[in-house]
Amino acid sequence: QVQLVESGGGLVQPGGSLRLSCAASGISFRLHVMGWYRQAPGNQRELVAVIRSEGTTDYADSVKGRFAISRDTAKNTVYLQMNNLKPDDTAVYYCNARMNWSTSSYSDFWGQGTQVTVSS
Repeated sequence: QVQLVESGGGLVQPGGSLRLSCAASGISFRLHVMGWYRQAPGNQRELVAVIRSEGTTDYADSVKGRFAISRDTAKNTVYLQMNNLKPDDTAVYYCNARMNWSTSSYSDFWGQGTQVTVSS
């Protein structure tokens, strides 16, 4: 059974930092692409960052240079370090694990989300 549990969200002032954690069980970093998504009120859920099984990463243009995704295999945990936060980063952040069965078929697993609010 796959379980993803996020933590680390909260209220932070513009320019501040937060680190989100996603404790994963029932998945393998060797088989799953791990990602962070976010959804602001009235907006669609959007991809923030991904880390693939081989360790390569990708970021949304809006967070490049400010956010960093990483993983600790021993702890089966994925992190999102967020620096220089802006009010536009305010959203619920979700951890995602994706198993790619083929180029066109995959299974997605989601955490419950953690709220990040950037405000003075």
